[in-house]
Amino acid sequence: MKRLELWKSHPLPELGRNKASFGMKHIQSRDNPFFRELARLTGSARQRRKAGQTLLDGAHLLAAYLDAGKQPQHILLNKAALHDPEVASLLGRTAGAQVTQLEDGLFAVLSELKTPTGILALIDLPQTDVAIADSHFALLLEDIQDPGNLGSMLRSAAAAGCDSVFLSSGCADAWSPKVLRSSMGGHFALNIYEHQDLQAVAKGFPGKLLAASLRAKDSLYDRDLCGDLAFMVGNEGAGLSEALLGLAKNQINIPMLGKMESLNAAAAAAICLFEAVRQRQSL
Repeated sequence: MKRLELWKSHPLPELGRNKASFGMKHIQSRDNPFFRELARLTGSARQRRKAGQTLLDGAHLLAAYLDAGKQPQHILLNKAALHDPEVASLLGRTAGAQVTQLEDGLFAVLSELKTPTGILALIDLPQTDVAIADSHFALLLEDIQDPGNLGSMLRSAAAAGCDSVFLSSGCADAWSPKVLRSSMGGHFALNIYEHQDLQAVAKGFPGKLLAASLRAKDSLYDRDLCGDLAFMVGNEGAGLSEALLGLAKNQINIPMLGKMESLNAAAAAAICLFEAVRQRQSL
C-alpha cells in the first residue's frame, strides 16, 4: 500500500504562538508530485483505497478527528489560514505532523467547500477487523449510492451510539470528501466496514435483526428495540434485496399519516435508530 509522503516528518515550532512558516514547505506548481497525488485522492475511491489515505476538508472535521484521539499525517494550508486563530489552535494539537502551504489556486483544487476554511488534513484510513459477533448496536446498509445520504446515516449512527456500520459493495465510498462532510465527524466514532457480504454479516449478528421495508405490516414502534440490535436499510429506490429481507427477524415499517409514499433513506434510518435510543433511555 503506497502512502503519500513528501519528506520525513519534523515538528514545526508552535504555530499557535506565531510560528507560521518555520520548517514549512510551500507548493506553487500543479506539477508537484505530492500535489498531484493529493488531487488523485480527492477524486478517486480507488486511489484512496490504494494509498490507504484520504483528506479531511475543513477545521470541523480535523477537530473531530483530533477529539477522537487520532493524529493526521500531513496538514495543508492556504495563505489565509496562516493567520487564522482556529487553525493555529488545531495545529497546536497535532503531534509533529508535516505542514505544507499551497498556493490558493492549488488549495481550491483539493477543497470542495464554497468557502474553504483553509485547512486540509491527510489521514490514514482505519484498519478495522470485521467482528460482527462483537457488535451490539449496528447498521447494515445495502447499496446506498448518494454520498449525502450515506454521510447522514453515518452521522445518525454515531449520534445514536451505534458501534458498527456495515456497507455493501454497492454503497458510495465512505471516505469520499462528500460523505465525510455530510457525516460531520461521525466516522471517527464508528467502526466502518466497507465492501461487505451483508448476508454473511446478517447471519453472524448475535442479536435482533430488523429490516426497514415499505411492505412490512409491523410498526417500528411496536418492536422491542433493547438489547443487541441491528437495523438493515436498503437502496434509495429499490429498498432491501429479498435475500436480506428474508434474513431479518422482523420487517418493520415507519407509520406515515401524510400522503407521501416513502421517506428519504437517511431519514428512515435516523427514525429507526432514535426510536431505539428512546426505548433504551426509558428503561
